[in-house]
Amino acid sequence: MTTTAPGARPSEARHRLLTTATRIFYSEGIHSVGVDRIIAEAKVTRATFYRHFPSKDDLILAYLREVHEMDRGAVDTVITTNSRPLLAIANSIAESIQSPGFRGCAFLNAAAEYPDTEHPVRQEIIAHRQWFLDTLTTLMAQVHEETAEPAARHFVMLRDGAMAAGCLFDPALVSETFLRGVEGLLRITAERQSTEPAG
Repeated sequence: MTTTAPGARPSEARHRLLTTATRIFYSEGIHSVGVDRIIAEAKVTRATFYRHFPSKDDLILAYLREVHEMDRGAVDTVITTNSRPLLAIANSIAESIQSPGFRGCAFLNAAAEYPDTEHPVRQEIIAHRQWFLDTLTTLMAQVHEETAEPAARHFVMLRDGAMAAGCLFDPALVSETFLRGVEGLLRITAERQSTEPAG
């Protein structure tokens, strides 16, 4: 896949292709959307498409990296602007579940379409999820270091369940249930810290 040189102006055509693919891949799935449709909706030529993305897989990887950067930016902002970042992250997730056009987690959706663990798309999904787990583990360590990793995994499982249920059931009820679960997890984790002997 082509990349933009440092300091160079990003290609408008590449931006249109990636924006179009991000919208359609998320709303309709990846395998069901062909290159021809993306080219048509982005209003570029076939030659332009292949100049920026030598294959559809290159575009899919760029799509997932774009979503990752958006997620990472949102999480970084939450962490730096909230005194209780874990709860703030949970609230952000709950808001996304209730947003118009919500269709679950882009990475879980992609994982369902790419079961081969060796495929580059699957590797991109795993990298994103590892980043999220590592981020939560670091934050959980501030609450209770000894149980930070299992608590972070618990948070991720609550999040995954909510993201899957959010497009199947009442989003408001799913969000409420998810937030109640996270609040309970944080309360139990904090209680473990407070009951441990000092030193």
